[in-house]
Amino acid sequence: MNSTSITVACCGGATSLNSRTPTWKARPPRAALVEKSRPVPALRGGGGENAAASVVLRVRDDSSTSAALSRDRADDMQAEARAMARAVNASVYSPEDLTRMYGSRPIQVVGRALEVFAGVGAFGLNLWLDRVNGLLDRNQRLRAVELRKTCTRLGPTFVKIGQGLSTRPDLCPPIYLEELSQLQDALPTFPDAEAFSCIEKELGCPLDSVYSLISASPIAAASLGQVYKARLKISGQIVAVKVQRPGIEAAIGLDFYLIRGLGFLINKYVDIISSDVVALIDEFARRVYQELNYVQEGQNARRFKKLYADKEDVLVPDIFWDYTSGKVLTMEWVEGVKLNEQDAIERQGLKVLDLVNTGIQCSLRQLLEYGYFHADPHPGNLLATPDGKLAFLDFGMMSETPEQARSAIIGHVVHMVNRDYEAMARDYYVLDFLSPDVDVSPIVPALRNFFDDALNSTVSELNFKTIVDGLGAVLYQYPFNVPAYYALILRSLTVLEGLALYADPNFKVLAASYPYFAKRLLTDPNPYLRDALIELLFKDGRFRWNRLENLLVQGKKDRDFSAKDALQPVLKLLLGADGEELRVLVIKEAVRATEAIVLGSVLESYNSMPDLVRSLIYNPNATSPFAMNIAEQESMLELRAQVFRIWALLQSSNNFDPSILQPILQVLQEPGARRLGGRLVGGITQRLAARLLQQVLRAPPTNPAPTS
Repeated sequence: MNSTSITVACCGGATSLNSRTPTWKARPPRAALVEKSRPVPALRGGGGENAAASVVLRVRDDSSTSAALSRDRADDMQAEARAMARAVNASVYSPEDLTRMYGSRPIQVVGRALEVFAGVGAFGLNLWLDRVNGLLDRNQRLRAVELRKTCTRLGPTFVKIGQGLSTRPDLCPPIYLEELSQLQDALPTFPDAEAFSCIEKELGCPLDSVYSLISASPIAAASLGQVYKARLKISGQIVAVKVQRPGIEAAIGLDFYLIRGLGFLINKYVDIISSDVVALIDEFARRVYQELNYVQEGQNARRFKKLYADKEDVLVPDIFWDYTSGKVLTMEWVEGVKLNEQDAIERQGLKVLDLVNTGIQCSLRQLLEYGYFHADPHPGNLLATPDGKLAFLDFGMMSETPEQARSAIIGHVVHMVNRDYEAMARDYYVLDFLSPDVDVSPIVPALRNFFDDALNSTVSELNFKTIVDGLGAVLYQYPFNVPAYYALILRSLTVLEGLALYADPNFKVLAASYPYFAKRLLTDPNPYLRDALIELLFKDGRFRWNRLENLLVQGKKDRDFSAKDALQPVLKLLLGADGEELRVLVIKEAVRATEAIVLGSVLESYNSMPDLVRSLIYNPNATSPFAMNIAEQESMLELRAQVFRIWALLQSSNNFDPSILQPILQVLQEPGARRLGGRLVGGITQRLAARLLQQVLRAPPTNPAPTS
């Protein structure tokens, strides 16, 4: 088919519409890509009549704007319903259907099994020979290319495996990572004619009635489809058009039939693996099949955008339902650089670690706040935009964290920090790792043996992989059943850690995550988290001021933290019907803190006086005007300093205003709160009176003389 390259002029100059500089091609009427009888619609921001018309359309009064938005929402819902109707026959994963389909095709099954065994076995044999002959380093590039080609040749299922390995620098050498990263969006393409025919068949109309321009070849090719860049005919907007590979259902269906059979053998004969391998395979297969329904992916993208794109540094492309079906997805085009292309990102004046931190914070919200998370965040699905935003793409594989598990995960981290291994073991009931009838007491020593060594460094210095490996060793020894959602969480977090390790080999996911955990503990009214906070702050009846200070230091690093959010939930808990035990502890500690502030201030003033003035007030040879030894003085002054530092941290937090104390004063007018206030004032008065009486009745103790 002959073609001519056409340069598109927009925004005042000739513009390339793709980072790979694709050519826009004019084709026969069946798939016309350029209408020469009328000008190409200008992009947003362009000049000319189109831009002027665009401005006129946007100038409306408030009432007409509101009505227009309502119409837009209604039209969008209708367009989505039409897209769902086009995808009514989309494939759905069913182990029973696969068994019926391939159980009667032994020749096809055996042939595929031999093909997989030959491909993987040949690579393994060559790797073993390299090791025997001492050629591992010399042939590393050769083997990396061989592995990439093997994954590509074996099809989409193995491409998915290669994509996972491409983000794990802790598992694969850099040369392997470089080669396997090509599996993210640089796979072999299928013919353009088949792709354009699929678009027309799925949308039920000629290509030239939908797109005025479309790239002559794919911009990217992934495991399940390939992507073209196009311009919508009706609006002139630049879009990405993803088209599904032909015959993909049959290819992955046969692979999952084989893998599922292997899972049955593992469940039956491999005792070291206690999890239900078949259930994990079924969950993964179900997610992959969902990726085959592009309408479902569009709905996933919309839900993800609604939940997480409220942050200014997160971008989620919009979906065009009128041009979407089960096998064709049209979405907003996003310009950007893959997150593992560090040099290209830094040339734009951006920092990879800043973007990775954005990804981690967004992932924590996904996993622990709303529970709806992107389960396939490899570098091809994460882009750094020129304005510093992190763009999420490809919403085919999504999963959800159960609501109860979200709080339990945060509590689990708190218990780890506290080295409360009994509570950690009990968390596995809530996380659905263990059935209620399993005794957790034998698990506690295993947790203690691992974490006592691991926690010799601070928690923030722990590598996520270290924790996963350590917990994995425990899981293998005891009757754990790891839920499928947890496996996807691990995959998501390990991918992000892998991306960070590209830029900084010393990066620690927990260090970047801790501010979020601290903020949630201090601000979330969830009863489970409130109990976890109490466990963290109180030990053996004493308040651990250093823990509160550390939580505030870390929580303040989260831009959404505010003192107002932290104080009021704590107050509600303190004054609640079940808060008597906590009130006793708080009153006791408040008395101690007040004493430290009052007497510490007096002591500090006394110590700053000239000797002559001090001799007029008190015994000039005494180290203190109070009956305290040096250790008591230092402890009191340190507590006073901690209280002041904590108050300073609250003052410096976002949205701090002394008026946040007004709700506290209002609550204190209630009868129960008045009794609490009376007990507090009474405790402080008694403590200060006791100090005064002690001062009157006994001389200050002398410091023991040093022994020789």
